[in-house]
Amino acid sequence: MQTVMSECMFKSMPKIAIVAAMEREVSPLIRSWKVRTLYQGGHSSQRYRLFENGDTALICGGIGPEAARRATEALIQEVNPGRVISVGFAGALHASLQIGDVLMPRHVINSVDGVRTDVGSGDGALVSSANVAGKDQKLRFAKAYAAVAVDMEAAAVAQGALARGVEFGAIKVISDASDFNMPALHRFVAADGTFRSVSFASYVALRPWLWQTALALARNSSKASRALCQALSSYIKSYLERETRGPRILPREASMMNSSVDEFDSASAQEFAGAHTAAALVSHTQLKGKQ
Repeated sequence: MQTVMSECMFKSMPKIAIVAAMEREVSPLIRSWKVRTLYQGGHSSQRYRLFENGDTALICGGIGPEAARRATEALIQEVNPGRVISVGFAGALHASLQIGDVLMPRHVINSVDGVRTDVGSGDGALVSSANVAGKDQKLRFAKAYAAVAVDMEAAAVAQGALARGVEFGAIKVISDASDFNMPALHRFVAADGTFRSVSFASYVALRPWLWQTALALARNSSKASRALCQALSSYIKSYLERETRGPRILPREASMMNSSVDEFDSASAQEFAGAHTAAALVSHTQLKGKQ
């Protein structure tokens, strides 16, 4: 009987569902994962590449909140996960955060409607913008929301997960510093959230003043991707080990079990978060107290 119960618990162990925007953000992690095609709404509608490795599934839904929302819905419907994680690149809103710093924000804020999601653990606030944030927009977000970083997808993923009663988390990596002025990338994002890289390369090639910016962007993205994938690998391992040791906590029970969830997330954060990231968040908190 004990053997049968153990096998049932193992088979019912939940998956972590990861939503990223682009494959290049997570390519070091998923390089050897199995991949299959997932269709949302039938073969004539949205098509995704679904990456799977054991009890973890990952989908690259595209850039922007609408693309993230669609991908989150498709992924939850397909794998019925225990937790959905929004991962990917983010822009720093504070000078103490550097390229490659990994963040697990406590709050995710939608800049469009002001909805704030309390993740239940983590540090600082992440604000999600509907557009790529330039240098001036970063300053406005930092003041308006007391946030440490900005992305485009986390708020949409959070709302999609919570609407289905699934636990939500976010792991972001800084890919552009607070004083880095992003080029007009929004011009090259298609309606389905894909990035038209060939068109962007052609645009930059004809504008020599953008060459250094584009090179810096590529260099920073590569460094950020490596840091993010190392963090995700540790996070996945810790999460699945925890789920193997104990029974699954259903989403509606999570609010009654905040202490155990916080202990896990704190342990995971300490396992992979760099000392520089921790120092940066402390510095940001101290600065806020002085204002």
